[in-house]
Amino acid sequence: MSNSPKFKRVFLIVADSAGVGEEPDADKFDDVGSNTFAHAAESIGGLNVPVMESLGLGQLDDIMGVKPIADHPHAFSLRLRETSNGKDTMTGHWEMMGVNTVTPFQTFTDTGFPDELMDELSKRTGHKLIGNYSASGTEILKVLGEEQMRDNSLIVYTSADSVLQIAAHEEATGLQELYRCCEIARELCMQPQWRVGRVIARPYVGTCAEDFKRVTGDRHDYALSPSEPTDMDTLKENGYMVSCIGKISDIFNMAGVVKTQHTVSNEDGMDKTIQEAKEGDFEGLCFVNLVEFDSEYGHRRNAPGYARCLEAFDKRLGEFIATMREDDLLMVTADHGNDPIFKGTDHTREKVPLLIYSPKIHNGKYLEERPTFADIGASILHNFGLKKRDSLLGEPIKELFE
Repeated sequence: MSNSPKFKRVFLIVADSAGVGEEPDADKFDDVGSNTFAHAAESIGGLNVPVMESLGLGQLDDIMGVKPIADHPHAFSLRLRETSNGKDTMTGHWEMMGVNTVTPFQTFTDTGFPDELMDELSKRTGHKLIGNYSASGTEILKVLGEEQMRDNSLIVYTSADSVLQIAAHEEATGLQELYRCCEIARELCMQPQWRVGRVIARPYVGTCAEDFKRVTGDRHDYALSPSEPTDMDTLKENGYMVSCIGKISDIFNMAGVVKTQHTVSNEDGMDKTIQEAKEGDFEGLCFVNLVEFDSEYGHRRNAPGYARCLEAFDKRLGEFIATMREDDLLMVTADHGNDPIFKGTDHTREKVPLLIYSPKIHNGKYLEERPTFADIGASILHNFGLKKRDSLLGEPIKELFE
């Protein structure tokens, strides 16, 4: 371990999907004109986010209600482009930790899964399959839960992420049977044409549509591990903490994870992050994902809701900063866009913000755009005197260490 890192604890908070405008190659993804932050702000006549504003957010784009404050000596503000070929959760997070995903994960948001996959999954599991569309996990139970119980079928559904989810009643079908079926789905979805990032078992209980409830404690993710060891693995191998809050451990299939805490909301995520800042005596990384921007507002094309969620986060961010120690470092970013006024319900190919704050920074300013999310992980390793693996992306942000 390094004897004298500039920053002892690094807190990396991902505001899931909070992009700041289309990537140069947005046309390849049919996402020209997307801008999550700006369009959310416009939907309510301007954002009130004084904390992020004070860190330089307004210098990154024309965001209604956010002033472009140039004087922020304790913070750097910049945009990052995505090198990887994709716009999903796993691709974005993996790139932050150095991985360049060349072949994108498959998504089936608008079409459902192909008949060939559904037929083979039904044959291999011995169950009739119902659903096969993109849906909220709670809403699809209201529609199909009673049929699933009656016929002992399986509810198959997806989302805008690269995911195949299977829901079944814990008593009518049984938890172990659900897991067995998900293992079969995971095996099938290793094939290139059906390669999804995660297969998720979604057990539920209850007697009818009015009282069905998902059993989150028995949820099980069958995820792909990163294609190679990441910057998180390097931290862990060298004795540093990698504390994960939210769905980070699922995204990385526990690779490089030392400690994990799951969350039920953004508020819960910030509660746990603030508690970690107050009580955590560690050297290393606390990696946080706040998913509600994406799941509750982006995919549901609720622009005012997205804006209010950003404002709520800004308040909690202020609380977090108040707990920071002199040698702590905060990095706030996103993993892709999800423009809440854009067509469809899919993610959008966007640049992401990077706001970096520490009491120890005194040369803060706006920095030029950088070519990859991986500069985040490379900077974290550099802080601890570690080198990234040669095959990984990323270069340290040198201004952080001047």
